[in-house]
Amino acid sequence: MIRPWKKVRSTPLGDFRVFKLRSDVSISPRTGKEHDFFVLDSVNWVNVIAVTPDQRLVMVEQFRHGSNTVELEIPGGMMDAGETDPVATAVRELREETGYAGENARLLGKIWSNPAILSNNTFTVLIDNCRLKHEVEWDHGEDLVTRLVPVSEIPKLVADEKIGHSLVVVALYHFDLWQRKLKNI
Repeated sequence: MIRPWKKVRSTPLGDFRVFKLRSDVSISPRTGKEHDFFVLDSVNWVNVIAVTPDQRLVMVEQFRHGSNTVELEIPGGMMDAGETDPVATAVRELREETGYAGENARLLGKIWSNPAILSNNTFTVLIDNCRLKHEVEWDHGEDLVTRLVPVSEIPKLVADEKIGHSLVVVALYHFDLWQRKLKNI
């Protein structure tokens, strides 16, 4: 049986605006020995499955510095300071990044972003009947192009690795489960 490791100390190593780095020393319940682990603390993130009345997903293309690639993704982002409701954050992110707004926004899924090194969650929010209603309000570090992609094309785009962001793929999987009535919300 896997047991939790006991954390004996935690040392902050740096604050880098979008995440904080810390070193945790924990004791293995199996060996009793101490081990050092690095953890990135970040605020929670949201991903938005925004569906238009004609069954297209509102998606964005943007340059990603980590991979040095232009990625096809769904809208999303970090929860701002003071935001506690992922659904409200998703509505805001959709409006800011694409100008779209919709109806019946609700939580579709929640996952650990990467439990090996990250302490945060990523929420997936589903919004129906999305239409272009606003001007975009990009952050100073964003350059986005909005794309409307038929829902029916999403599985092939993932299979062909045209959608390569792991957290986007997870959000799309939550959506697929919901569509097949294997996930209730």
